[in-house]
Amino acid sequence: MTQKISAPPAEVWAVYTDHAAFWSFMGRAEIERVGEDDPNGSGCIRVLGPGRFAAREEILDFDPPKRLTYAVLPGGPPLKNHLGEVLFEEEAGGTRIVWRARFESRIPGLGFILRIVVQRVFARALTHLESLFEASPESKTA
Repeated sequence: MTQKISAPPAEVWAVYTDHAAFWSFMGRAEIERVGEDDPNGSGCIRVLGPGRFAAREEILDFDPPKRLTYAVLPGGPPLKNHLGEVLFEEEAGGTRIVWRARFESRIPGLGFILRIVVQRVFARALTHLESLFEASPESKTA
């Protein structure tokens, strides 16, 4: 999935990787463990989403302002072997975000539906991110 944001990569990165603030639109966004060199960086565990379906995700690679990778930890959504990657590429007039993930379903036969759910979450997150940059410069907080 891709999205163009009319702001430089460093600005988009700063908003997106403020996990607790940016992801609050999901209903729950908490930092369970801070990262090693940056509170939101490698080693950070973020908890996103409501109740028992909340995803616990560990940030694996944190390369500002270019690339972030994460893994969904066991529990929460019925996913296994989930690895996500978000790229922030400079493009004329802003930033092109490329978001991709691979995963398997813990429940046989549910993979197709989970793919639709994950795509909707990505789309919602990217739309939310874009909306933050369409607002006035003073409101670039999640």
